[in-house]
Amino acid sequence: MSEMDIVIDSAFDSGNIEITSIKGATAKLRIPRDYKSEFAQWFHFRVCGAAGRELVLEIEGLEDSAYPAGWPGYNACVSEDRAFWGRAESKYDADTGNGTLTIRYTPASDITWFAYFAPYSIERHNDLVAEAASADGVAYRRLGQTLDGRPLDCLEMGEGETQVWLYARQHPGESMAEWWMEGALEVLTDPADVTGRALRAKCRIHIVPNCNPDGSFRGHLRTNADGVNLNREWAEPSADTSPEVLAIRKAMDESGVDFAMDVHGDEAIAAVFLAGFEGIPSWTDEMGERLYRYQRILDRRTPDFQSAKGYPKSSPGKANLAISTNQVAQRFGATAMTLEMPFKDNDDWPDAEQGWSPERCKLLARECLAALVEWLESDAD
Repeated sequence: MSEMDIVIDSAFDSGNIEITSIKGATAKLRIPRDYKSEFAQWFHFRVCGAAGRELVLEIEGLEDSAYPAGWPGYNACVSEDRAFWGRAESKYDADTGNGTLTIRYTPASDITWFAYFAPYSIERHNDLVAEAASADGVAYRRLGQTLDGRPLDCLEMGEGETQVWLYARQHPGESMAEWWMEGALEVLTDPADVTGRALRAKCRIHIVPNCNPDGSFRGHLRTNADGVNLNREWAEPSADTSPEVLAIRKAMDESGVDFAMDVHGDEAIAAVFLAGFEGIPSWTDEMGERLYRYQRILDRRTPDFQSAKGYPKSSPGKANLAISTNQVAQRFGATAMTLEMPFKDNDDWPDAEQGWSPERCKLLARECLAALVEWLESDAD
């Protein structure tokens, strides 16, 4: 008697996969593109009926994905309780099936969840916002509405004069960015946490935990409900296609910005790093030194951060002002930066069981905020 076929589902919050074929505990799969877009990389699905059997999941066509360099050395995220996310052994073969990632895993449970990175659901986002908004000294602000009718949530706190903006998930598939936000909000709303107390005393802090809730729910990698990459909209945001950026930039115009961190994930580079605003028209060495001083502080504070790997710097006058960090630095004279975390592991400090994980995202947020306290103190000297 042949073994029963597994069942694969993805019709849920941030779910995304196409089934080509299933035979027993083996499946051939493909990753659908974002709506009205060429981007394809995010997957999130569940497998039923495989308890005690080795699953063999072959995701094909990945040489045509958004970032083919993201697959070598990558292990898929897996969970049986949706609380702890480990890694399943995965191997990439660029020459088979136009690029095939083969995931092997033997679950103990009859329901197993797989994802490109540990998902951060809309419901968890709602819980995060509600809990933070109920904390002493925190104000909630609805910046606007997305194309699918979702609120764009902002949390504000602090009595200081320095205007700090922290925002995440312009690219919705980069779910590590909202795990980072959860860690940051835990620090900032805990009355016993002296790092949070110091920042609230020195700064007015504006936090947008998820800039792209529509793309998050739809299971997109990089785009919103209209297939628009929000991090290419900051020069001329549109109410019709990028209302999220329009609303955030308008709020920034009202407050001003002194320090900004845009939180992201990188598919290919197995490290944590910062990208700055080199190449903006108003660049000065003094502006640059403020950025690099923060980078040096963070580098000293945590082994999870490094500065050897990262993106190439733009040439003088060649920065793309449609990208958030460049636009914010140019528009406000702010110390702006993009924080990148890996989808893979951190090769400097690998973790065979989890790779880069939600837990490490949250710990990194604490270090980023502590580095900001030190940066503000040294900036005042």
